[in-house]
Amino acid sequence: MLGFYENFPATVQKIMRFATATSSKTVQKAIVQCLQRLNGEKLSLEEIAKFSKTQCTIIFEFGIADGDAFNYLDLEEAQKVLESIHKAPLQVMDFFCAIRYYREHCGKWSPLKFDYYMLRLAFNNGLVEAFIFHERGPRHLLPEDIINFIVERVNGSLSRKMLKAI
Repeated sequence: MLGFYENFPATVQKIMRFATATSSKTVQKAIVQCLQRLNGEKLSLEEIAKFSKTQCTIIFEFGIADGDAFNYLDLEEAQKVLESIHKAPLQVMDFFCAIRYYREHCGKWSPLKFDYYMLRLAFNNGLVEAFIFHERGPRHLLPEDIINFIVERVNGSLSRKMLKAI
């Protein structure tokens, strides 16, 4: 089933709630478009984790669940998800998030260990709940840093704030 991962962990590291006055369809479309644009974008770790001691470049890779697997959220997959949302909003959207870390040393980029997270977004009458599970990796980013960064990007892509922390 598109958007739902059958083996999402029962125990998560962080749960955050957001209020929205916008329809679930609109919120979901904005999230999918935001995550698709974030894929492959190079960012400094300090842009996401304000108090990070590690100086490195990061690259996000998001995939959306489809039953027991995740599909990389490229343009084609995003379009497929947007069409599905247009027909009927999803109750749950599960994403896999790989965060690749790179450090520059003497003009060469060296990869560091990656972080792997699973993110579940549940939609219910003006409420969006975010559940995040850290699967493995050094945890250079905290779960709340990732969620806050995504929410900031989603809100920044629109004329008015769509998601407000509660």
